[in-house]
Amino acid sequence: MQQPSVLLVEDDAFQRKAAETYLTNHDLRVIAVENGAQMRRQVSRAMPDLVLLDIQLPGQDDGFALARWLRESSTRVGIIMLTAAGDSVDKVLGLESGADDYVSKPYEPRELLARCKSVLRRSVNKATPPRLERVRMGAHTLDLSKRGLNDDAGNDVPVTAGEFDLLKLFAENPNRPLSRDWLLETTSHRQRDPFDRAIDLRITRIRRKIEPSPDKPTVIRTVRGVGYMFVPPAE
Repeated sequence: MQQPSVLLVEDDAFQRKAAETYLTNHDLRVIAVENGAQMRRQVSRAMPDLVLLDIQLPGQDDGFALARWLRESSTRVGIIMLTAAGDSVDKVLGLESGADDYVSKPYEPRELLARCKSVLRRSVNKATPPRLERVRMGAHTLDLSKRGLNDDAGNDVPVTAGEFDLLKLFAENPNRPLSRDWLLETTSHRQRDPFDRAIDLRITRIRRKIEPSPDKPTVIRTVRGVGYMFVPPAE
């Protein structure tokens, strides 16, 4: 089973490193950033399972604004606010901004870990749909259990292993912009250089197979400056 992913947003370098180390040592995949801009960039690549969000952050957005932005982006992501000790106003505002819980500073690492596990359990229970095996992509259907693609008549559409892996990522992240870098790293396990067009070429081949009009894609859409996004058909 894959480790839950945690995005830690904390501007204090010492606290950031200490929390990152402790949580990583307790079976969580942690990415630590120091401000809201870095948080937004990371989320654009992939939405984490849980965000630990300090209220007092440098830059234009404080923790409350970032919590609201996160909650608008995803109902599933867990959010824990890191608040000043004893400040009930911060706690109330944090919860009103969409946070699931809060932890007062200074905190015991064990308490932080316990809160993380609790919110992760609640997030899974409230938001995980039944295991998808067939996902509609336009008029086509992606069969995750058989690793195949079918057209609207049920006929097999040939796809390479790389194309299927890419389609599976889109199916698991509907309506979410996914960056070229993240798509390449996840499907090919290598870094992308500025002139690497492997993902773009693979998307072009996929569009020829699933788009009603490949020149005007509606299923796998281009997100300017980011990458691509899968848009499920309206029910």
